[in-house]
Amino acid sequence: MAGKVILDFEKPLFELEAKLDEMRICLKDSAREQDADMLHRDIALLEQKVDALRRSIYKNLTRWQKVQLARHPERPYTLDYIYMMTRDFVELSGDRHFKDDKAIVGGFARLEESATGFSQTVMMIGHQKGRDTKSNLYRNFGMAQPEGYRKALRLMKLAEKFRKPVITLIDTPGAFPGIEAEERGQAEAIARNLFEMARLSVPIICVIIGEGASGGAIGIGVGDRVFMAENSWYSVISPESCSSILWRSWNYKEQAAEALKLTADDLLRQGIIDRIVPEPLGGAHTEPEVMAGTLKEMLVGELRDLMSKEPDVLVRERVEKFSGMGVWDE
Repeated sequence: MAGKVILDFEKPLFELEAKLDEMRICLKDSAREQDADMLHRDIALLEQKVDALRRSIYKNLTRWQKVQLARHPERPYTLDYIYMMTRDFVELSGDRHFKDDKAIVGGFARLEESATGFSQTVMMIGHQKGRDTKSNLYRNFGMAQPEGYRKALRLMKLAEKFRKPVITLIDTPGAFPGIEAEERGQAEAIARNLFEMARLSVPIICVIIGEGASGGAIGIGVGDRVFMAENSWYSVISPESCSSILWRSWNYKEQAAEALKLTADDLLRQGIIDRIVPEPLGGAHTEPEVMAGTLKEMLVGELRDLMSKEPDVLVRERVEKFSGMGVWDE
């Protein structure tokens, strides 16, 4: 387990698994048949206990624990999903105004499903984080600047020109809040994306694969269908920032997470998202290929439906969908 990231609530499980590994090693080294039989029984009992504990932990996660899983450094990111789900990915760079923002990646790729014969070129766009300090600095920790959102819009318009669907993968702690980003029009760039995505004439599917924070997420989050990974979060503000505003301290982040109702289950009930993408037990990082396969199957199914609709129908339904959010009757 060297180098493995273990979250606080996972420690009891990993301690049991470590004990189980030790017992398996003892079984290999056991010379006496009687000792081996006893170890077999003990191992079987412990395996049942580990399995029960794993299910108990991951089926009863608090909202804050889901936020922690969404931020897990081993979780698959946008490029991981692109390479696992598609082929012939061609990355496109630059916003044609300022520079290329490495916090957002995008390009054409081929989405195929052999079982059904589905094959379609799509525009894949998403936030990209790094795995270590160097790559996180290169990717700006997944926090896009105005040029990132303008690049995303340029690629969406390119997809519209060639009548190709757009798939966005959202995973950001927020849009970059630096002075230079504001000087180059951060708010305008995000607002422009909302306006243009609302009336884009090709199908758009948005998927929150990890963190979906505030305008940084919604800047590429307007779509005909919005999915959320089971252990992701989506909110106007992070629990820590909410805590610091309401309680003048980050110590109440767990309470803030509960109040924000930011999980996939919460947002499905509120009508903000359309579907939840189930994750392997323990999180997407435990079996990334399985997770990618599940997401791919859902994307293909939705694209079949959306691509059968006329452009004006797509736009009308998309506008109605988002206009209906937050409506309250007394």
